[in-house]
Amino acid sequence: MNIRSLTRGDGVVIGAAVVLFIASFLDLAGIDCPAGLNCSSFDAPNAWDALGVLMSVFLAGIIGAALVVVGRAMPGRKVVGLDLGQFGAAFCVFALWTAFWTIIDASDAGTGLILGLLATIVLAGGAVATPLVPALKAPLMGAPRPQAVQSPYGGQPQPGQGYGYPGAQQQPYGAQPGQPYGAQPQPGQPDPAMAHAPQAQQQAPQGGSAPAGDFTPFWFAVPVARPLYGEDGSPGPIAELAPGTWYLAVEQRGPGLIAQTQDGRRGVLQDTTGIQRG
Repeated sequence: MNIRSLTRGDGVVIGAAVVLFIASFLDLAGIDCPAGLNCSSFDAPNAWDALGVLMSVFLAGIIGAALVVVGRAMPGRKVVGLDLGQFGAAFCVFALWTAFWTIIDASDAGTGLILGLLATIVLAGGAVATPLVPALKAPLMGAPRPQAVQSPYGGQPQPGQGYGYPGAQQQPYGAQPGQPYGAQPQPGQPDPAMAHAPQAQQQAPQGGSAPAGDFTPFWFAVPVARPLYGEDGSPGPIAELAPGTWYLAVEQRGPGLIAQTQDGRRGVLQDTTGIQRG
């Protein structure tokens, strides 16, 4: 379960579910005490004393919120052909519908019923509006910076090392380690790029061209959940990139990128608009 894929809208849904749970212990209806009688011994019923209201308003809303959050953290899970998030949103709307007509029918609504109605309004609004409002689709937690790569044999990388990691300084093509960026060879000294050219030609595979060396792998994060398609061109996605997680771009594929997930799967990210480079 990827907790960092939760959005601000999911945070609104979680908060509304907590308020709804608290409201279930409050009074559903007020008690009109006649003059001259001591009504302090009378306890007004709460949602746990009314099974129909409990199941159709309070527990339905809490279950709907749980399905929305689990569907966001574990994409691809379905119930009766519907995504978990869609199924949970339907539960939230049903809880709001029942709470509205319950409070309309009540002659003297108590604190629990009023607070429950307000909570279901926020709950249903957050579940339905999250995929539509850009402000609610933003990640709830920021993406963590990936850990620096460790060099072999237990050594620690020096500043500027760590190939492809955020903050790493990449050597320009043809430059030697330790040579300042943009430095030109001195007169009488061989050009390092020309010195290695014959070896590169010998190492190139026969009957083919050498791989392109102008692409440097880099880390990136997506602003919203985006599908990752197979490298063989199959139409169905093989994974979904979640916001708040860093992925490694290993190759350029036309306008898209060949991305590698944390479990080692590789695929084509066709939509690269708005990605955050590390």
